[in-house]
Amino acid sequence: MASKGSKTAVWILMGLLILGLGGFGATSFTGTVRSVGSVGDRTISTSEYSRALQNEMRAMETQAGQAISFDQAQAIGLDRRALSSLVTDAAIDSEAMRIGLSVGDETLAKQVQNIPAFKGIDGKFDRDSYKFSLDRIGLGETEFETGLRRETARALVQGAVVSGKTLPDPYIDTVLNYFAERRRVTWARVDSAQLSSDTYSPSEEDLKSLYDERIEDFTLPERKRITYAWLTPEMIIDQVEIDEALLKEEYEARSAEYNRPERRLVERLIFADEGRAEAAKDRLDSGEADFDTLVADRGLSLDDVDMGDVAMAELGASGEAIFAAASGEVVGPLPTDLGPAFFRVNGILSAEETTYEDALPAIRGELAAGRARRRVAGESEPAEDLLASGATLEELAADTEMMLGTVDWAPGQTEGIAAYEGFEQAAAALQDGDYPEIQQLSDGGIFAMRLDETIPAEPSPFDEVRDRVVNIWETRRTMERLREVAGDYVTKLGEAADFKSLGLEAQTEEALTRRDSVLGTPDAFVDQAFQMEAGDIALVDGFGAVLILQVDEVLPPNLEDPDTKAMRDSLEQQLQSSIAQDLYRAFADDTRTRAGAEIDQQAINAIHANFR
Repeated sequence: MASKGSKTAVWILMGLLILGLGGFGATSFTGTVRSVGSVGDRTISTSEYSRALQNEMRAMETQAGQAISFDQAQAIGLDRRALSSLVTDAAIDSEAMRIGLSVGDETLAKQVQNIPAFKGIDGKFDRDSYKFSLDRIGLGETEFETGLRRETARALVQGAVVSGKTLPDPYIDTVLNYFAERRRVTWARVDSAQLSSDTYSPSEEDLKSLYDERIEDFTLPERKRITYAWLTPEMIIDQVEIDEALLKEEYEARSAEYNRPERRLVERLIFADEGRAEAAKDRLDSGEADFDTLVADRGLSLDDVDMGDVAMAELGASGEAIFAAASGEVVGPLPTDLGPAFFRVNGILSAEETTYEDALPAIRGELAAGRARRRVAGESEPAEDLLASGATLEELAADTEMMLGTVDWAPGQTEGIAAYEGFEQAAAALQDGDYPEIQQLSDGGIFAMRLDETIPAEPSPFDEVRDRVVNIWETRRTMERLREVAGDYVTKLGEAADFKSLGLEAQTEEALTRRDSVLGTPDAFVDQAFQMEAGDIALVDGFGAVLILQVDEVLPPNLEDPDTKAMRDSLEQQLQSSIAQDLYRAFADDTRTRAGAEIDQQAINAIHANFR
């Protein structure tokens, strides 16, 4: 009886477990759920959703250059994007079914046979390759062909929606007019040279008021207070001694570098035989052709015949005659291993000789730097062993050649150790309690670091930034005075005066477009010009100056300009594409609304569980 009761209890527990798993969408136990939803008469299979989600994640990983987890994918909405795309496709499929649009078997067969992945080594369709390729991606033939048939039908629907839509010329011309319209403008600069001396000085109250007003400009960012121990080759290079014999040996080994013979910059044109070479010489002597013409007649460019700088020994039997020629002279035909050739001397490079004494500092520096790098590299393992045994950075600095330091680090810092490539990334990733492992610097140095504390963002004390506050105040005061002076000029210009009569040095831009920039003016200059009409005058703050800007004339686009014609063609293509996308999007949204979508969230959750 006890055994019978135990078996009964086990079966009750199993039944409850199955019901519980069913409630959580554990479809893998029964295999009965095959879709995640439907749109109209079109169902969306679980495999379709899984593949779509997988493709979205792979695309994001390719873009990011690193693997992403499902939780990350879900956080940025890749699951919703995949489902939305499938729902739209299903809505179009449903519409195609409603209007009776499909693709025939013959057309489908041709499409399958033309896919490169399904062809054999003879370039023809191969059924084994077809089946193998589908097996690799987990698709059956029926499922693949159904998907391809639907995709082709969707393409036909899309083509019917977006094709044949032509934009009216006035629409294109209106957009072109915005981008290609021109302005004829006159402008002049009013700078501090036109100001009288300023006797007003700011009070402490003025400065503190400005400091409070611009407090964000004086606020230090959040910083990490980092203690570090480091050692670089530069720190010990003065301690490195190089034997005199080794220095001389290095100089001798590099003698070709330090003692270069006289050279020539030479071009060489080779002929197949003496007869052709003599015919070319006759043309040169008569003035009928020059060296460039001979090169061009052979279908060659000057790059093809350029030998660069060469020493006499490199020119063989022709060397003496070439080195006797003046710069610019053509000599030949001269014998070479490839046949008779003409040589043009383009430059004469004198011999270069660097004595041992002159080369010594560079040689010593290179050898010492190399030895210092090796010495620093040799310190890496002992330092790592000390840290692994529990030594602090302070103890590490005391027991090795490494030096101790601290830095209040924030992104963008470029002083001291923060100037080394790779330090910023390591400092940004540093967390409280991290093990201070030995890391490499870009010059061969090593370092280890520890986060002591995170300092919250805070304003710099007024006394520390007082000079900056004064500079800002003086700049603001100067600009205010410049605007006053420029404003007086604008008033006079409005009273029939002109730039010249006011003593202003004016400049004119004859045909300014929105894409142009004017040297010596800020970006806002062009923007301001195109907010104005003919006759308008405005002020534009410039670099330590105020610019007086007057629009003389508004000019239409120059339709005879090839650039303007090309712009119109480009705009027409972009606008047509944009309208087509808008039309298709509107059609797809309407189709989705009419068809109605039903989503099985439990099935989707079950698929998501498999991705985790």
